[in-house]
Amino acid sequence: MKLNSPKAPVQFVRYILVGGFNTVFGYGVFAFLNWSFTGLGPYSYMYAAVLANFIAISVAFLGYKWFVFRTRGNYLWEWIRCFGVYGSSMLIGLAGLPILVPILRPHLRNPGQAPYIAAAMLTIVTVAFSFVGHKNISFRQKLSREEANSESGMPDA
Repeated sequence: MKLNSPKAPVQFVRYILVGGFNTVFGYGVFAFLNWSFTGLGPYSYMYAAVLANFIAISVAFLGYKWFVFRTRGNYLWEWIRCFGVYGSSMLIGLAGLPILVPILRPHLRNPGQAPYIAAAMLTIVTVAFSFVGHKNISFRQKLSREEANSESGMPDA
């Protein structure tokens, strides 16, 4: 589907709805795991972030596949590509947490809140990046011969 097709706005709305749910879900998983891992060292939030990302990516994959991009088959291949797109986003978060958490801690009344605030801030950064990646990589659909010809400007044979 082209970005200027009549279905594109509906698809984007579905993406925002599924993504909104998954953002809340993923953040909740992170918060729970971060709380659960308290006491495992000063960087226990990193363990929570890695595990929460794995869980949230798997849940998001199903939502995007079934409700947003509505692709058929290829579960394993699309899941791997989805991890590739989200993996790039996850790297932003994993690189940003150890930078933001120490910056935020001295400015907060409760320094233990720093990982939660940093994770929320980084979540905002990855939304647009992820949509473009999923649209063009994770759930890219092969074009029919007619669609490919119309996009390239070539007449049908």
